[in-house]
Amino acid sequence: MNRESAFQTSTDPGGLTDSRLSEVFRLMYTIRRFEVTTERAHLDGELYGPFHSSMGQEAVSVGACIALRPDDVVTSTHRGHGHAIAKGADLGRICAELWGRSTGYCQGKGGSMHIVSMEHGFVGQSPIIGGSGLLATGAALAFDLTKDSRVAVAFMGDGAVGQGVFHESLNLAAIWRLPVVFIVENNGFAHSFRAEQMQLNPDIAPRAEGYGIPGVVVDGMNVLDVHEATRTAVDRARRGDGPTLIEAKCYRWRGHNLGDAEHLYRAREEVEKARRDDPIERFKQAVADRIPERTLAAIEAKVDGEIEAAVRFAGASPPPDPGIALEGSF
Repeated sequence: MNRESAFQTSTDPGGLTDSRLSEVFRLMYTIRRFEVTTERAHLDGELYGPFHSSMGQEAVSVGACIALRPDDVVTSTHRGHGHAIAKGADLGRICAELWGRSTGYCQGKGGSMHIVSMEHGFVGQSPIIGGSGLLATGAALAFDLTKDSRVAVAFMGDGAVGQGVFHESLNLAAIWRLPVVFIVENNGFAHSFRAEQMQLNPDIAPRAEGYGIPGVVVDGMNVLDVHEATRTAVDRARRGDGPTLIEAKCYRWRGHNLGDAEHLYRAREEVEKARRDDPIERFKQAVADRIPERTLAAIEAKVDGEIEAAVRFAGASPPPDPGIALEGSF
C-alpha cells in the first residue's frame, strides 16, 4: 500500500478506508509486539544496556506519524522504538541495533536510545531530556531557509517541559514561525516522580499561550484523536503559520526502564486500571463494524512472523568491527 496516499486525510473511522484502518492497526500491533519481544530478550539476558518501553503509548506514535508525509522528519527521545517503527524504519535493522550488531542502523554502536534512519525521516533520538525539541526546531529552520515544504515533529515526555531547552525551542519556533510540531506524551510521570510533584500545574498545553501558538490537548489513548490533532497542526505548519504544541495524555504501562522499582511510586491497581484502557483494544472496538476479526487476526499473524524474522536477522548478524569504534566521532 502506498503510505503517502493512504493517509492524506482522516477524521474518524467513518472517513477512513478499510485499508487505512488496517494499516493503523498493523502499526500499533507491531510496536506492541516489538516492545514485548525485546523486553523479554533483555530479561533473558540476550540484550544489554538501557531499555525504555513505550508500551501503552502506541496510539501517540502511530496517530502522529500517519499524519506525515514520508519525507517529513521526526525526532525522538530515549523512549523511541515506537516512533521509529511508526515512521517506517525496518524491524530487522532496529533489532540489530539493539542486539549490538553491524547491520543495525548505527552499526551496533547506538543501541536502544540512539537509533537513526535518515531514509525514513527518523533523524534521531536524543536521550537528553528535551533535546528532541531542539533537533526538530533546527530541522524546521533548515526547511524554512531552503523553502522546503517539509515539516518536523518532536516527540518528548512530560519531564521535558521542566528543561530550559523546551522553552527555548518553542520560543524560537514561534517567533520565526517555523514548520514544527511539538508533541508531549504526558504519561503522568517524569522518571519516577508524578507530574504534580514536579509542577504546580501539570497541564502542559496551556503553556503554548505564552508563546502565542496553539496548545491542544488530545486523548493519547485514542489513535484517531491524535491523528486528527496532528494532521491539523502539520497542515498549519506547512502553510507557514508556525508551530503547535500538542499534549497527548496517555499512560506508560512500564516503569521508567526495566530496572525501575515502579512499585515504590505507583500502585499495581493503578497500572491494571490503565491497562484496561488499552489503545489497541479501543481501536479494535471502534472499527469492529468495518474490519472483520479474521482480518485483524491475519495482520497479527503476519506481524508476529515479521518480528520473529527480525530477531533472527539480528541474531545472525556479525558484531561491529572494533576498528569503527571512533568513526563518526569528533
